[in-house]
Amino acid sequence: MAPQKGKQATKGAKLIVSENSLTLEFYKRMILGANAVFLVGTYFLSNLFSFWSIVLLLLANAAYLGSYKFMEKMAHPTYSDSGQLIDSGVDLNMEGGLAEHVKDLIILTAGCQGLSVISRYFWMLWILAPARALWMLWTKFLGPWFFQQPSPAEEEQDLKKKKKLERKMKRIH
Repeated sequence: MAPQKGKQATKGAKLIVSENSLTLEFYKRMILGANAVFLVGTYFLSNLFSFWSIVLLLLANAAYLGSYKFMEKMAHPTYSDSGQLIDSGVDLNMEGGLAEHVKDLIILTAGCQGLSVISRYFWMLWILAPARALWMLWTKFLGPWFFQQPSPAEEEQDLKKKKKLERKMKRIH
């Protein structure tokens, strides 16, 4: 297919609703699969079922529940009384959107949980989530804010203010 010229084509509202439901179903299955692998693997195979396994399982499920409910709320469509689609909700498959980061958290949690059957040290991969959040905070907000250069117009304005203040100080003395 040849690349299109001009602006990118937008999806229809009904297509967004159907894709969102498929996305939510996919991540629901991922969550259930990761929990099944973890429970079967830790209880029957690796003999690592302990207090910490239960705590980590509860934390993982809290992360799953929060992330999934957040995505579900974002993608909730609004219908009129007659059944006509008014608002399709947020497109969960949009690149660069907030849903992308929530999906990454579910994937990371599922990976940690699945790999923890081999060794509990794989739970340490969960540190990547706050590390990525801090990295994004620094690169998107804090870094540019701390290191922003004043524009030439601002520099010229500051120079004018400085000269005006100097003239005023000369008149006073």
